[in-house]
Amino acid sequence: MTFDLEYNSERPLLIIPEYGRHIQKLVDYCVSLSDKEERNTMAKAIIDVMGNLQPHLRDVPDFKHKLWDQLFIMSNFKLEVDPPYEVPSKAELLEKPEALPYPKSASRYRYYGNNIETMIDVALSWEEDDKREALIFVIANHMKKCYLNWNKDTVEDAIIFNHLYELSGGKIDLRESEEELTDGKNLIRKRNNQGQKQKNNKKNHKNRKR
Repeated sequence: MTFDLEYNSERPLLIIPEYGRHIQKLVDYCVSLSDKEERNTMAKAIIDVMGNLQPHLRDVPDFKHKLWDQLFIMSNFKLEVDPPYEVPSKAELLEKPEALPYPKSASRYRYYGNNIETMIDVALSWEEDDKREALIFVIANHMKKCYLNWNKDTVEDAIIFNHLYELSGGKIDLRESEEELTDGKNLIRKRNNQGQKQKNNKKNHKNRKR
């Protein structure tokens, strides 16, 4: 008795491995059919089976459209049927996406985060009044807190004011201001208290589950 064994190393690579080799064989067989009506009937049957194998896709918009696109991809775009959607082109599939630009970073002061420049831009767009001044000091305090998150030592307000002056392109100048920012110890204490509250909330949540 002899066995006709197939080894994975001798098999062709699966185009979409998620559907398995049996579906790929059905697709290959559908391509080989000479009668177009038979191909249409079998293609719809394959789509139904693919949908059953990927039930999580049912919540995806254009669920059927996605399955038909995958069917044509698995056939290497050789399947000639009458789909309910436009047939995707191979060139479109192989087209490289546009390169994404690197995100802007806050100069060399990366510990302030990328959003600090957006906050500064918002403050500069406001009219010069008490509201804008209050926002500027909120930004400065936030910068001080970020600084302390990465630098464990204390920091003088003058350093924060100099950094804010540089990041704003010289448009926000608090270097001669007599106002003081929140004490660094209080900022660190608030951070620690927030972390402790999160830990307690997680513990309480686990206890409720038990």
